[in-house]
Amino acid sequence: MDYALLVVTLLFATLRLATPLIFASMGGMMSERSGVVNVALESFMLVGAFVGAVAGHSASHAWIGWIAATIAGLAIGALYALFVIELRADQIVTGMAFNLLVMGVIPFMTKILYNSTGSTPALPAESRFTFEPLAMAFLLVIALTWWLRKTRSGLWLLFAGEHPEALMASGVSVRKVRWIAVTLSGAFAAWGGASLSLYLASSYSPMMTGGRGFMALAALIFGKWKPLPAFAACLLFAFADAVQIRLQGTQIGGVEIPVQFVQILPYIVTIIALAGFIGASRPPKALGKEL
Repeated sequence: MDYALLVVTLLFATLRLATPLIFASMGGMMSERSGVVNVALESFMLVGAFVGAVAGHSASHAWIGWIAATIAGLAIGALYALFVIELRADQIVTGMAFNLLVMGVIPFMTKILYNSTGSTPALPAESRFTFEPLAMAFLLVIALTWWLRKTRSGLWLLFAGEHPEALMASGVSVRKVRWIAVTLSGAFAAWGGASLSLYLASSYSPMMTGGRGFMALAALIFGKWKPLPAFAACLLFAFADAVQIRLQGTQIGGVEIPVQFVQILPYIVTIIALAGFIGASRPPKALGKEL
């Protein structure tokens, strides 16, 4: 076995598989650092994946799909903000309701558009992304790290989640900061979904996120709600995913490992990471607290 080739293959697979997690975790960071709990990342990703695939196939262009996914992400992010900020609905219950709603609505939409509750038509191979989402994910992490540390609006976001009273005393609207943060959270998570259907695959398939929204939330918690540590956690979870893909079909002592045991590896790593480090993570002080 060529171990150098194996290492390179796993490295590239890890980077590709980390792309949707990075986008979703950065979206979750925007929302939660502003003080709004966001367990709806899975639904945001599904919307981005579906709308991106539909628009990309219709225009035979991945960038058109990406733009459509961005608009859809902004829309569902704003809708979530309406419920949890303006109507003061329970944030965890609302997030789970969004997840369940989107899971039910998308098959209904595929039935209307394509007379099928399965996958959308595939985007031509030459129209798919090759590396662009991966580069954008890296740039997003760098940009958010700089923005939070060096800009006034970045500090507003941090204060909205830590000391909203101090932010209000300085004349800045905490409600407006949270609205913008949650809306952008929808767009970033939708990019994660679009990277699945336009980059890692060529179409939307039912439930193609496979729990990545929750894994991204776990990466955010594991990374203590900070961009670079969350980015590192995404790489860890993606590496576990790459390894499980590589291990499928592997035999030990002439007996093939059941594929179900192999496929749960990323989720086991996620649980172990959270179980071992959740006590060391301190969430933003105002997370989940109403104004």
